[in-house]
Amino acid sequence: MITREEFHQDFLQSILSDSESRGLMKAQSFFELVCEDLMQIGDLTNNYEMAEFVKTGCEVYGYDFDEGRRIFTLINFQFFQEEKIESLSSSQVVTKFKRLKKFTELSVDGLHKQLEETSDAYSLAFNLNRHTQNKLIDKFRFILLTDGKMSSKISTIPNDVIAGIITEHKIIDIDYLYSIYLSQNSSGSYNIDAKIPYLEVNNASNEYKSYLGILDGKQLYDIYDVYGQKLLEQNVRTFLQFRGGVNKGLRNTIQYRPEMFFAYNNGITATATNIETKDGYITKITDFQIVNGGQTTSSIYAAKKNGKLDISNVSVQMKLSVVTNPEKKNEFVANVSQYANTQNKVNKSDFFSNSPFHKEMKDYSKRIWVASRGGSQKRTHWFYERVRGEYLNEQAYLTKSKKNQFQIENPKNQLIEKTFLAKSENSWNQKPHIVAKGAQYSFEEFANTVSETLEKDELMITDSYFKDTVSRVILFRATEKVVSDAAWYENAFRAQTVTYSISLLSYALQKRRVFLNFGKIWEEQQLPIEIEEIMKKITKLVYGEITNPPQGSANVAQWCKKEQCWLSIRETPIELSLLKNLVVTTEEVKYEQKSKIKEKKLETGIEIQMFVVNTTLDIWVQLFGYFVDTNSFSKLTITQRDILKKYTEGKLPLPSEKQSKVLYSLYQRAVKEGWEAIGVH
Repeated sequence: MITREEFHQDFLQSILSDSESRGLMKAQSFFELVCEDLMQIGDLTNNYEMAEFVKTGCEVYGYDFDEGRRIFTLINFQFFQEEKIESLSSSQVVTKFKRLKKFTELSVDGLHKQLEETSDAYSLAFNLNRHTQNKLIDKFRFILLTDGKMSSKISTIPNDVIAGIITEHKIIDIDYLYSIYLSQNSSGSYNIDAKIPYLEVNNASNEYKSYLGILDGKQLYDIYDVYGQKLLEQNVRTFLQFRGGVNKGLRNTIQYRPEMFFAYNNGITATATNIETKDGYITKITDFQIVNGGQTTSSIYAAKKNGKLDISNVSVQMKLSVVTNPEKKNEFVANVSQYANTQNKVNKSDFFSNSPFHKEMKDYSKRIWVASRGGSQKRTHWFYERVRGEYLNEQAYLTKSKKNQFQIENPKNQLIEKTFLAKSENSWNQKPHIVAKGAQYSFEEFANTVSETLEKDELMITDSYFKDTVSRVILFRATEKVVSDAAWYENAFRAQTVTYSISLLSYALQKRRVFLNFGKIWEEQQLPIEIEEIMKKITKLVYGEITNPPQGSANVAQWCKKEQCWLSIRETPIELSLLKNLVVTTEEVKYEQKSKIKEKKLETGIEIQMFVVNTTLDIWVQLFGYFVDTNSFSKLTITQRDILKKYTEGKLPLPSEKQSKVLYSLYQRAVKEGWEAIGVH
């Protein structure tokens, strides 16, 4: 098991690598990495933003608004960036929280009127003021992020009151971050106290135990009020407000027929790793996850929180499965989520975590070596990290020499995290307004796109696809560095400038019907000087455009989230003559794409057998006709002719593994000879 000290060292290396490769200040990388982790576990929503404002007695670096729970969060940090874990003192905590309080008070009094309208700080101060005036905030939450360890002298921090609103304080230190890592990569747990009447259901499975319980509306409300999205982190749905028909029905039932809620509603399906019981009640639940019924939970919560409805007579049935093998928890929850969700349409992205895309990207990342550069004799991999912490987790039980070898072969600056990959790919696919909405929106869009193309067999993960994807990551990081180093950059809207600039380059090339040769980037593992020079010009143009939004759209961040912004930016003329030796024609790309499909080979007997069975009989009949029409049938072996003929006649309903290999080899042979089945692309 990785120790806290080892985790701390890896954490600092992640920040150093991220800041160097992307041209960020270390403090910016620290903020992004920590907030991303907090969002993943539900401590922040996917609406969190960085917004720096530092003046005498005033300090803030980011904010988040949980509209459902009406919590406005302001974020500050104390980044030590020392080799050993420093101690966060009481005086430091008092100072940091006092500065957040001062900023909040000034914002309530109208600080935004003194700020530049296009700044991030303006957006924060304006939203804080507006939400306070409109009474949309029930609670302020001050969060202090640190890579140090909270002093043992800090036991509790009393709540405060600002503008009549209760203010809570929370410290996220290295121990907290370490616990997140453990919870995602081992058996880290959290417990919920409860009093739920239950019945145990007998089943023959040794994988889980089953229980039926009844929660009243108040219990469910209180649990969600404390734990929020953490309860739903592995749930395949997010709350859709009261727009969908199901949610309107829930609201109407709560308001007009609360005593009928139990009869009308399917309740919730949940999982846990352990429970404690006493006198017919479940008294404690470990790792409680609502995998189906997120809308039910959120609707009840919103009905009381926002609608001020009485939920005392609402009863909700709960089907609870307790996983007996914690190591299989994630797999079990994923399966329960997939099969339990039937009430509303579920996006393909909801199950993307179980997509073969990840497995294949991981396989290629382990298999493909990066060519050595600059005289170096060390070959390396790009490490694809599907779940935060995988990179560190793979080193957990290695000897010191093996760990050193792993880190040499998988350098930290060549780690690709899935949400970063989504930003990079969406940018090149000309969806900068989606990227500007935040990591989770961007990832959902990417997941839907990939899932649809996989489903249509239009996306084949090959050597070429993996290398091109990595090359686009290199382009994205290099563009971030170009912006950060630019004399015109004023330390705001870098993220928006980067994604819009890459999209603009992609669109301009597409209009000219040419494609960037990513092979050049892969070979050099850096941007060729011609592309870097182009990006310097494009980023300056884009920055000037997005920071001058049209009348009525003074908030730059919000303007960049609109498709209309992209439709406007993409018409910006740019000169691409520098790239004449770095592009390929449409015809060349088509040939390469066709070749990519052909180079994808199935290797295992099971894969081949599945391919044969899943390929329609009509395709095999076409294949049979091809060999007959080309006078090749007689040249096949007796075994080949016999199996192909029988299969097309329906005499082999389920071919064996050996028979499938024969059929597959014939299919591949015909494709190499130029055959293409009608209706298959």
